[in-house]
Amino acid sequence: MGKFVYESSVKTEIEDRALTHVQMVMTAKLRRGEPFPFSWREDASVGGGRTTVWVQPSSSLVFKYYGSRQPEINRAWIEALAFTANSPTGLRVVPEPPEEPTVHVEG
Repeated sequence: MGKFVYESSVKTEIEDRALTHVQMVMTAKLRRGEPFPFSWREDASVGGGRTTVWVQPSSSLVFKYYGSRQPEINRAWIEALAFTANSPTGLRVVPEPPEEPTVHVEG
């Protein structure tokens, strides 16, 4: 289970594979200078509810992974996460969709 840390004080645990995909979407948006909200549901063990942070290029972000291996990237998941990040409600972790098959063109 990985950990996302915002501004050294707001933390949440996110499974490593999901966190990798979230990091890719976040860094792409921040490279383009696009601020956005990021929301998640809190675990009942910490009181439940929902947290939203405003992510901008000057934000201090830490992506801490439990495992040492980089997971395979699911492009369909990146697109689904990017879609939420570009919505008025902002980025949120959505279920991983099936990987779209790669089409090989012979020629």
